[in-house]
Amino acid sequence: MFEYEKKYIDLGHTLIAGADEVGRGPLAGCVTVCAIIPSFTKIIDGVNDSKKLSDKKRRALYPYIIENAIAVNIATRSEKIIDEINILRATEQAFTEALNGLNPLPTVALLDAVKLRGLPCISESIIHGDALSYSVACASIVAKVTRDDYMRTAAELYPEYGFERNMGYGTAEHIAALKKYGPCPIHRRSFIKNFI
Repeated sequence: MFEYEKKYIDLGHTLIAGADEVGRGPLAGCVTVCAIIPSFTKIIDGVNDSKKLSDKKRRALYPYIIENAIAVNIATRSEKIIDEINILRATEQAFTEALNGLNPLPTVALLDAVKLRGLPCISESIIHGDALSYSVACASIVAKVTRDDYMRTAAELYPEYGFERNMGYGTAEHIAALKKYGPCPIHRRSFIKNFI
C-alpha cells in the first residue's frame, strides 16, 4: 500500500497527505472528509480500506492513527448544504477544507477518486485509493469512525430510523421507516424524494 507514497518520497516529499470521504450515498446525515499526514516512520499494522474492516477493528486502529499522525483534519458538509449545492460539490468543498486545514500543509495530497483544483500542493486522484494507498486508508478509517459516531448520536434523537445500524444508508428498514414516519431534520431532501 505504499506505491504512491514511495513515488513521492523518492522525489523528496515528506509531507504526504491522504484524504477520503465517507457518506456520499446515504439518505441522511453529513458527508465527512478526513485529511491526514501519516508518519512513515511509524507504520500502523492492519491499516486497510475502512470498508474491509469491522467496526471493532476500525475503532482499535483509530487512536493509533491519530496519535502517530503528523497532522489530521476533518471537514463535513451537512445534509442542508448537500441539498443546496449537490453531493459532488459538497464533497469537493469538504475535501478542500480538510486539506487546507492541515498544519503543516502537505506538499502532496493523495485523494480517493476525487479531482480537485486550487490546492496549494501536488494532488493525485487514485481510484480505489483507500485500498491502494496507506495514507488514504488511514483517512478512510478516521472519516468512517467520525461519521459513524455522528450517526449514532443522531439515532438517539431520531430512533425510528435505525441510524445506529444503517448509518443513514437506504436499507429496507430505513426506507420503510421513512415511508411510515416521514423525514427527520437530517434527511437529505434531494435524496429521499423517490421514497416519500
